[in-house]
Amino acid sequence: MRKDSKPLKKENKGQNLLFALVFAFTLGLAPFVPEPHIVGKISWLLGGAEGMQAMDYFDLLLHGAPWLYLIYAIVQRLRHDQER
Repeated sequence: MRKDSKPLKKENKGQNLLFALVFAFTLGLAPFVPEPHIVGKISWLLGGAEGMQAMDYFDLLLHGAPWLYLIYAIVQRLRHDQER
């Protein structure tokens, strides 16, 4: 491990946020037509989830994971900025 790893870690914060944004807007929204997949799943869930099977919940988890990671990356970035 290098002694100067801390400055590299600070630079990675911006890269993590960029990765999270790309991850959320591509995998989190795919497929895009006729509406983003996660929007359909959330509306289905809010509508009572009638007819949802285990695969649909798993699909919601997979499409929701990038958004959860984006929230995590934003919180980490905000914490890092407050420490300065």
